[in-house]
Amino acid sequence: MPTSRVPAAVTALLQILRAAPGLSEVRVVDGPEPTNVTDRDLILVGWQPGGEAAVAIAQDFAGAGARIRNEEFQIACYAESRRGDKDMAPARDRVFELLGAVEEALRASDAQPEAPTLLGTVLWAHLTAGNLQQVQSEGTLAGLAFTVSCQARI
Repeated sequence: MPTSRVPAAVTALLQILRAAPGLSEVRVVDGPEPTNVTDRDLILVGWQPGGEAAVAIAQDFAGAGARIRNEEFQIACYAESRRGDKDMAPARDRVFELLGAVEEALRASDAQPEAPTLLGTVLWAHLTAGNLQQVQSEGTLAGLAFTVSCQARI
């Protein structure tokens, strides 16, 4: 029996996002990425600027008998859109399009009924928080740190 569903859930989240139609032109990266100003759109799973944890985990017993545990965790993620001009609106609009594609990929659909369970690795997962960042440096950059929260039973 695994001590945590985190490794399988992160792997499944990466698989779902890499297969998402709305993210077909976006590079989805596992963990932190060295600065790469050539990518216009990017999603990082398991990393946020200034973040201290890739995944925050909490566990507790699910009931009497101490045989089953509940696990709650939050996967830190980051979406970024860069543009070569000084107009912030297109970068900001695009980063929210990326966030919308992530949220859509986590919803159940006929093609992906297991998406909200991260392909059966957790009981449920959903987008729960976000923080927009905007920067003017060699063009515009809009970044959106967001969290995918999960509930699992181990």
